[in-house]
Amino acid sequence: MSLRTFAYASPLYRFTLIGKAPERLLGTPPVLGPGSAEAGAGILEGSYSFLGQRLDFDGFDALPADGGETCLGEIHCFSWLGDLRAIGTDAACKRARELVDSWIASNQRWHPLSWRPDVLGQRLANWLTQFVFITAEADDDFRRRVFSSISMQARHLARAVPEKNGASRLLRAIKGLIYCGVCLPGDGRYLKTGLRLLKAETDRQILGDGGHIERNPQRQAEVLGDFVGLRQTLAAAHHEVPDWMQGAIDRMAPMLRGLRHGDGGLAMFNGGVEGDREDIDSLLAAAGVKGKPPSIFPHSGFHRLSAGRTLVIADTGPAPPAGADGGAHAGTLSFEMSAGKERLIVNCGAHQGDDELWRDSMRCTAAHSTVVINDTNSAEIVSGGGIAKGPGEVVSQRREVDGSILVEASHQGYKRLFGVVHRRRYYISADGLDVRGEDTLSGGSGHDFAARFHLHPLNKALGVQDGSAVLLKLPSRKGWRFRASGGRLSLEEGVYLGSGAEARKCEQIVISGRLGGGETTIKWRLSMEG
Repeated sequence: MSLRTFAYASPLYRFTLIGKAPERLLGTPPVLGPGSAEAGAGILEGSYSFLGQRLDFDGFDALPADGGETCLGEIHCFSWLGDLRAIGTDAACKRARELVDSWIASNQRWHPLSWRPDVLGQRLANWLTQFVFITAEADDDFRRRVFSSISMQARHLARAVPEKNGASRLLRAIKGLIYCGVCLPGDGRYLKTGLRLLKAETDRQILGDGGHIERNPQRQAEVLGDFVGLRQTLAAAHHEVPDWMQGAIDRMAPMLRGLRHGDGGLAMFNGGVEGDREDIDSLLAAAGVKGKPPSIFPHSGFHRLSAGRTLVIADTGPAPPAGADGGAHAGTLSFEMSAGKERLIVNCGAHQGDDELWRDSMRCTAAHSTVVINDTNSAEIVSGGGIAKGPGEVVSQRREVDGSILVEASHQGYKRLFGVVHRRRYYISADGLDVRGEDTLSGGSGHDFAARFHLHPLNKALGVQDGSAVLLKLPSRKGWRFRASGGRLSLEEGVYLGSGAEARKCEQIVISGRLGGGETTIKWRLSMEG
């Protein structure tokens, strides 16, 4: 236990947070997104649903102890206030007041989860944004309790926010501090401190190509949403929006657009899942940044190969740095492919709940469409989060000729363990009807290899034909033929967690064999039939 944590846990600590509380707000931040009336109806009836998990939720004094840190953290963030607001009834407004009051009564003392800086920052931002909704027709005593609690939470957040919280978590904490600085009378110091911290974290976390340091497309969307919300809040309060903040949005939005498949959802790398197409559309519209997505993201380590109606998104970057690698996957040189609005080749996704076995399984190299040696990860993942050893040097180069695209990349994640360097080539024809790849494994002998190609659950593989081909049928009834050489071709069962929770059965194409020393070359091709 750190000295800070020891101090926070003291029964006397809460008294250091007591001070003059505001009696009004200078204004409330703009509401972003309409909320879900369906989700709000569940809360109104006393339950909360998150990632397929359903918890009884009558109040904060009776939260189930086995709810899991992730789910309980979301409840303490109060993002669901927007869902209650979407119902638009007096009963929903009353329920919101009851739950806010319940939190205040049940969280008088510091707790490592409910007062965790990112959770606290999210909660303050949500309370301030939804303040008119939660205090509508409320009596003066309730308003005083809310103002007093906001004041105490803001004081603690100002002390705790400099702590190391991980990358995107720290941004959420800083966001809450800035919201307090904008909305609370006489607390401009929060705004000044928050903007100073955010500027430093923007320089560190938002890369030159607009990618977020965690290299997770879903996190890219969340962080962009935080920045857009901050920009709108500052503008609504007639504060100047810093150039560096607008610049970050201008870089992040094209990056997010570049990580979308034809169905509007996100590619799945480093803990991210598909996301909701309409939410992403709304976010990009709010960002207000036009233009086509770039084809290469040199700082983030992704390539986008787009031709005709076919899209390949390849991960050709290293593992995120320490502190930003909590959800990182060992999926170096993996790729995903879509044709029009249909996904063909995918990674397995991510488990975003608290089951460590599922979460770590989805982080393994075998859960990605790339090559695995001896069933060993190309980066050493740490159970519970983090990367102990990354994939070594990862390099890539790109060539485009008459509309066709070739990307070559390599990593050394298997060199230390097995003496093997993995090189992969991705090629897409100008019309998008021919996608080819070549995996070269240099060095090592006697080690088993498997090149895995996970299929989206909606696709059907019609069996191995002549030992070298598989016919794939998509929901649209269009067909793609997968051909391979350099190993034994087979079909195996797989799982897909595109939503972050529900595991769906799928299939995977596997090219397997044994290294014989020197260079082993695996060739594969996806071509549209008809």
